[in-house]
Amino acid sequence: MTEPTEHPPYIDLQPVMHVEGVVRLPGSKSISNRILLLAALAEGETKIVDLLDSDDTQVMLGALRALGVEGSEEPPSAVNGTATTIHRVRGANGSFPNKQADLFMGNAGTAIRPLTAALAVIGGDYQVSGVARMHERPIGDLVDALNAVGAAIEYTGNPGYPPLHIRTGAFNTNRLSVRGNVSSQFLTALLMVAPLMAHTHAVTIAVEGELISKPYIEITLNLMRRFGVTVDQDEWQSFTIASGQRYQSPGNIHVEGDASSASYFMAAGAIAGGPVRVEGVGRDSIQGDVRFVHALEQMGAHITMGDNWIEAKSKGPLKAIDADFNHIPDAAMTIAIAALYADGTSTLRNIASWRVKETDRIAAMATELRKLGAEVEEGPDYLKVTPPKVLAAATIDTYDDHRMAMCFSLASLDGAARSGTQVRINDPKCVAKTFPDYFTAFAGIAHEAKY
Repeated sequence: MTEPTEHPPYIDLQPVMHVEGVVRLPGSKSISNRILLLAALAEGETKIVDLLDSDDTQVMLGALRALGVEGSEEPPSAVNGTATTIHRVRGANGSFPNKQADLFMGNAGTAIRPLTAALAVIGGDYQVSGVARMHERPIGDLVDALNAVGAAIEYTGNPGYPPLHIRTGAFNTNRLSVRGNVSSQFLTALLMVAPLMAHTHAVTIAVEGELISKPYIEITLNLMRRFGVTVDQDEWQSFTIASGQRYQSPGNIHVEGDASSASYFMAAGAIAGGPVRVEGVGRDSIQGDVRFVHALEQMGAHITMGDNWIEAKSKGPLKAIDADFNHIPDAAMTIAIAALYADGTSTLRNIASWRVKETDRIAAMATELRKLGAEVEEGPDYLKVTPPKVLAAATIDTYDDHRMAMCFSLASLDGAARSGTQVRINDPKCVAKTFPDYFTAFAGIAHEAKY
């Protein structure tokens, strides 16, 4: 792991008149943690290139080490002028060597949910816990789905939430059912462990109700194929894993740049001139969050894309937007900030999943947007943002949520319709969850700004 970036208790961002430049993105968190678990469950050694180095991936790496999965990290090397990292994971071939462990999962949903499913199916004696906020994030739908078919998972705190005690269950099922309207991570978890249950017969996972965040399921299915397991899909209602499939290492696998992190720089280019180019993700991405650029285009931004890059620049004042963001809930937070620079009221719909993220993001966004002078209407699954004529200087609380910190840095931008403002971001170190060097990267595209 690289040396951690030092962060003070707060960072003051002065108004930024113009943005322009190139940003190389860190690896995707969603892809990184999925690859780590699949590599651990596979047969053979996997060489992972450009794994994200962040709090959430370190949580997963630490858990896998505690479970006896062997791995190593090579010193960064320069490839085409940029530093490249290599991690090696020696797969445990469908099991974990250590059958007893006490695992601390921080606030990493992409780690705790699939790992809980794997531990329940493999069996052992495991304690799984996290930070206080993790103990407020629901996991009941996943636990119910597993316990209904023979798992032995107990809540050691509040029912429906971590911490958990996982013991050896009695699995013999060919069908599971899980709700899809709270978090797609529950379905992802079951999909990833289904081959461990499908030794002698096919396993079908049925989805109850509407499935949210479908692009994240597409990431899961894509990566499972890379590790040799195919899934038969009946639209978004059921998924069947044929018997006899086992995860096999693909040998080498590369982690794309994080599309959610790209959204901040794309929005910056759309608001304050540009061009701003991100490298590491492009039109060939397997991440649904690249669709964020379509929302920016609806707001009037000029977007161009290559195989492994995206560029954004402003064409004038942004237009207000009214759209369903169920498919890109994380990147949609950036649209709420872009709405501060729009020509009217913007409405973000179907974002109920914000309520169960690192914080209650609907409530948090509404509170902090009002500090900047915006008029905000908050609903159970929507947010309406009417920009002020002039942005007010504000101290932004981040709720230990990396995306809150990164989003609100954009309020310092001078857009075509209104000037940016001085913004104080409290607890900037929370960006270490996915993008430890975010504020350095942001400063790198900012012109006429003082930090």
